[in-house]
Amino acid sequence: MIGRIAAARHQLRGSACRGLPWRLRRWPVCASTEIELERWLRAGAQPPLAVLSGQQRFGHGQQGRPWQAPPGGVWISAALPWPPQPHGTAALGLAVAVGLALQLEALGLKPRLKWPNDLLLDGAKVAGLLPRLRRRGERIRWAQVGLGLNGHNPVPAGATSVARALGRHRLDTAVLAARVLLALEWAAAQALAPERVRREAEARLLLPTLPVPFEGEWWQAHGLGSDGSLELALGPRRAQLRRLF
Repeated sequence: MIGRIAAARHQLRGSACRGLPWRLRRWPVCASTEIELERWLRAGAQPPLAVLSGQQRFGHGQQGRPWQAPPGGVWISAALPWPPQPHGTAALGLAVAVGLALQLEALGLKPRLKWPNDLLLDGAKVAGLLPRLRRRGERIRWAQVGLGLNGHNPVPAGATSVARALGRHRLDTAVLAARVLLALEWAAAQALAPERVRREAEARLLLPTLPVPFEGEWWQAHGLGSDGSLELALGPRRAQLRRLF
């Protein structure tokens, strides 16, 4: 499978473009790709690294919510290089979301970003991500992302899959995994372009239609900050709602 992913990535990217020198591991079934990635990193491996699994039994999403990942999707945790300075860089979550949106758009789909973690197709969740910056003191060591993309796997109510959106029964998950790696590469390449990332994300943003609760009041969302925050307005007042993790 890793060889098929690498071949698909090379074909999609083109021989003239250089990407990240990924080291990949894939498990048919694992408890959590995040756990396996952490073990690899603790053993001294350096980014870019990615752990994939055909099935994940005990994954976790935002705020530690359990995440079952059945066969047929792309379940991946990756560590990728990121600029060491904490300021002047793009919001990791936005950059990855845009990178994945571009890959889905290449398939003819029209994804929308639901702040802060999800990509939707026709109002239904197709992908979720958990971005984190690993630090040592004030310096960023690397970026870490857990990502799940529904391919042709069964999905719960309120969700969809790439196969369903394309009107297919099955997809080649190796090709879909290659597209996820390319999405991560796009994010890494745009790390020093925060305004471009913000614009691209905002162009795909599905703004909440209802007021957003913030500090005991109800605000209206109207856009994105370059740090990945949701920009809020209440009359002349402005505020920023940041990710909770």
